[in-house]
Amino acid sequence: MLTILSQHEKSFCDGVSRRNFLRIGGLGLGGLALPELLRAETGIAPAKDHSTGGSRKSIIMIFLPGGPPHQDMFDLKMDAPKEIRGEFKPIATNVPGIHIGELFPLMARQMDKLAIIRSVVGATGSHDAFQCVTGRSKRNMPPGGWPSLGSALSRLEGPAQSGIPAFVGLSPKMGHIEWSDNGDPGFLGPAHAPFKPNGRGKDDLVLQDITLERLHDRRGLLTSFDNFRRTADHSGSIEGMDKFTREAFGVLTSSQLAKALDLGAEDVRVRDRYGRGSAKLQADGGPKLLDQFLMARRLVEAGVRCVTLGFSRWDWHSDNFKRAREDFPMLDQGVSALVEDLHERGMDKDVTVIVWGEFGRTPKINAKGGRDHWPNVSCALLAGGGMNTGQVIGATDKIGGEASHRPVHFQEVFATLYHTLGIDVKTATLPDLSGRPQFLVDEKYDPIHELI
Repeated sequence: MLTILSQHEKSFCDGVSRRNFLRIGGLGLGGLALPELLRAETGIAPAKDHSTGGSRKSIIMIFLPGGPPHQDMFDLKMDAPKEIRGEFKPIATNVPGIHIGELFPLMARQMDKLAIIRSVVGATGSHDAFQCVTGRSKRNMPPGGWPSLGSALSRLEGPAQSGIPAFVGLSPKMGHIEWSDNGDPGFLGPAHAPFKPNGRGKDDLVLQDITLERLHDRRGLLTSFDNFRRTADHSGSIEGMDKFTREAFGVLTSSQLAKALDLGAEDVRVRDRYGRGSAKLQADGGPKLLDQFLMARRLVEAGVRCVTLGFSRWDWHSDNFKRAREDFPMLDQGVSALVEDLHERGMDKDVTVIVWGEFGRTPKINAKGGRDHWPNVSCALLAGGGMNTGQVIGATDKIGGEASHRPVHFQEVFATLYHTLGIDVKTATLPDLSGRPQFLVDEKYDPIHELI
């Protein structure tokens, strides 16, 4: 990672200094290469495979690390035995005939703006974010691995706004590192990795003797670049950093990203609507940081194509209902505020929101009052993107253990996400390391017709 220091360091509302917002390099703003830097200075834009012609369409993905219990959220089974149905009751929503868990009253009042998938199938059972951020299995991957959704969008569309990265990952490092995955670039390479505003690491490299105020000094920049390259070559960290795009240079010289990340500029009433939450990591999982829901909105409004974040820890092998009473209301507040905010700002047609985890939970409550891993079926919540909302897609059997109607595969969800961005999964491809075109999803999968 490359860190650019500013003489005017500014602390934001969460206590993180502006320095952390200006770190670039192999994390997704493009690697440093002198020819590309010179090209950036001449104003020649890099080529893209596809273009939306100025489109601001984007995706916010809220990952629930550990597997949220679908039977207690959006698919309650009141006719099942007590050891399966649990402690919560369903409540009516503003869409006749649709009921969800009682701890989601805010979502219930805006069900017309949401779509629930109760029959997500195809989970591999891996306890990580990989399938949620790629739509793929780790089995039989091409060399380099499958790229994530955000990386694919970075490659296909690029940023929607100069000075703004295409892909931002807000999930911090967690104890269970696999849940920290904001989405790797896979065979697309580090130029399309997520920018991580709060990224820290012991291997950070600092561009010495230059500040933001001197970035326009071409001579100083190139001198510092040469020093940085020599240092980096000793550690091998320069590998893969052979493309410094115009967008990367724009991030360094523009204040747009820092402004988007400055929640202190937001109306306090809007901040209160989202809530604050807590930055404290939940055991080996993520934080309950509702500020990140608002930050995601500000980022896509600024031109980011994809924002990913992880919320709390949902691996509830014990005390399932106690933890649900703590986390469900927070998720309800954050998601409902985000969806409402997008509609009020006229962004609901352009921004797609998805909330899900890597798998579901067992129908039967265990001896510790928890639910265990269950890859057979899970749920997802979607909003925005011009989709047909106000509906439930799919169903599970009487105990919530298997999809009984309209199973929906992870890759169908991804085909739908791409569709909301105007990308045709039947024609769009990405070049792998050998130059071979790879489709975004397997050819047998189509967007979910009920939603489009």
